[in-house]
Amino acid sequence: MENVYLTIVLAPLLGAIIAGFFGGRIGRQGAHAVTIAGVGLSTALSLMVLARFIWGDLPVYNEAVYTWMVSDGIRFEVGFLVDRLTALMMATVTFVSLMVHIYTIGYMADDEHNWPKGALTGKNSYQRFFSYISLFTFSMLMLVMSNNFMQLFFGWEAVGLVSYLLIGFWSTRETAIFANMKAFLVNRVGDFGFILGIAAVGMYFNSMDYVEVFAAAPAHAETQVALFGGVSLMTLICILLFIGAMGKSAQVPLHVWLPDSMEGPTPISALIHAATMVTAGVFMVARMSPLFEMSETALSFILIIGATTAFFMGLIGLVQNDIKRVVAYSTLSQLGYMVTALGASAYAAGMFHLMTHAFFKALLFLAAGSVIIALHHKQDIREMGGLRRYMPITWITALIGSLALIGFPAFSGFFSKDAIIEAVGHSTLYGSGYASLLLTIGVFVTALYSFRMYFLVFHGKPRMDKHTRHHLHETPWVVTLPLVLLAIPSVVLGWLVVEPLLVTNWFATGDWNPIVVAPEHDTLQTLREHWHGQWAFVLHGMTMPPFFLAMGGLLLAAVVWWFTFAKNPKIDDQLQAMGGPVTKVLQSKYGFDDFNQKVFAGGSRMLGRVLWLGGDRAIIDDGVVNGSAHRVAALAQRARHLQTGYLYHYAIAMIVGLVGLLTIFVVL
Repeated sequence: MENVYLTIVLAPLLGAIIAGFFGGRIGRQGAHAVTIAGVGLSTALSLMVLARFIWGDLPVYNEAVYTWMVSDGIRFEVGFLVDRLTALMMATVTFVSLMVHIYTIGYMADDEHNWPKGALTGKNSYQRFFSYISLFTFSMLMLVMSNNFMQLFFGWEAVGLVSYLLIGFWSTRETAIFANMKAFLVNRVGDFGFILGIAAVGMYFNSMDYVEVFAAAPAHAETQVALFGGVSLMTLICILLFIGAMGKSAQVPLHVWLPDSMEGPTPISALIHAATMVTAGVFMVARMSPLFEMSETALSFILIIGATTAFFMGLIGLVQNDIKRVVAYSTLSQLGYMVTALGASAYAAGMFHLMTHAFFKALLFLAAGSVIIALHHKQDIREMGGLRRYMPITWITALIGSLALIGFPAFSGFFSKDAIIEAVGHSTLYGSGYASLLLTIGVFVTALYSFRMYFLVFHGKPRMDKHTRHHLHETPWVVTLPLVLLAIPSVVLGWLVVEPLLVTNWFATGDWNPIVVAPEHDTLQTLREHWHGQWAFVLHGMTMPPFFLAMGGLLLAAVVWWFTFAKNPKIDDQLQAMGGPVTKVLQSKYGFDDFNQKVFAGGSRMLGRVLWLGGDRAIIDDGVVNGSAHRVAALAQRARHLQTGYLYHYAIAMIVGLVGLLTIFVVL
């Protein structure tokens, strides 16, 4: 199987290299053909691996394929750990990536119109984009398949690098350059904590290998670090690693980069938000469950951060008018749900929601992109309406994605989201009550902003100009086919996998269980004890508060933005005006951006100015460098008067000098 695993990783890389370096020679068709072939092969093999774990007896693979170096007993290797947790991520990442690759053929068909005339960066941009997204897939696969912290960090940084390139892909737009720089800098903050956590692992465990570190972890349960008067080593390592996850998975306060990532083309928005970069942090914490289970402080920290993100980021979605930004804030909120599940030790539920969310969120982003294509790249939902009559496939698939997002009964999101709320409700950790309340109320908020967008886009009277309306039609099959293929798992996937993932402990293979939960933290135990099948789970869920809140949000959205909006098109603006200061706080995104701009960006510029004036100009220019030159010039200006050119002056100087030397000789 080693060759299979190498092929899964290297096929997208090979496609990226060919499209990137030889794109001008192979042309557009060659670029998308070679990258789709690479990702398609990776998808097929990943699904085969997953199928063999489900129906066969495929053993866990944990081997090094290349040793880079050995230093002080620590081995730095490239290796793969392929178990059922890995197989689940491999299948999810590659399938969603394949759908995005196919969709990109239609979305980027007219990309040359997005560049100023004569822009060098616009040359071969189509081929370059396919190279980047294929490289993104390779980077994510290296991350999820790693069996050691060094390779994990490589994949971690690689997805960050490629996201930087893709968010700023339209590099002639100032907003895109600002957004990719913002993403890069915010993730540097998280990655600083992440690499400190890895360094602590190397220092105390003398190993980078997952299995060796997990085996040695219990011996360090009581180890204290001389920091802040004494801190548990496991707490310190886990919080540092989670700070890295806060950056990648966009948790408060390191969430600010994700909404601005919408400046990139829609396909990359789908890939970042659904299956790659933002899921890396969630996967990492689940993989590190043997470490996190040894620190209740770290788990409580995760619980509170996740719940805060889930609720308060969802509220911002209510005041957004850009169709992609509404979906972006829903991503922030749903990531909060996943992270909260991790904090409640419901790692299986968090991974379950990661998988279901990958499909319906990719579906929603690609449906939004389909709408943007049809409206000639207009993104304001206030200028849409009535699109269901013109774009039936986009309409029905967007409806399916929205129902899955709000957790409508029997849709995939219903099973995963309800499992998380149930698990958090059974947690006894500090902050669990706060988290449970916010997640429950968040269901209402999710339904409200999701169907506000849905009704404003697809129902009511068309509000676009006559020219756009006259040319409205469904997008090409390369756009709609991925929508249909993503809609299917958005409906049925939860029904199929809820029992193996949450009830029968499918992740365990023989003696190896990638997800470790301490008995006192097992919040899914109650669900397992009372499990009576999918129908019983659905019927039970329909008697619980989250169901009524979701239906309440849906009905309120229908009343306001469908029925009332038809009679009063200004109702949305009127409601936001009625919100007064609350609306302003939400529109300012709680002031995070302003604070960062004034304090961090402004403070950095101020510090730079102080160093420039006090250091560069005062010390270097006027002091050491230019100051020395000025003093030498002044001395030379005075010394030049000694050179008069008169012979008798030189004779007198020689006589005086000779007398002086004789005097010294006689005296001494």
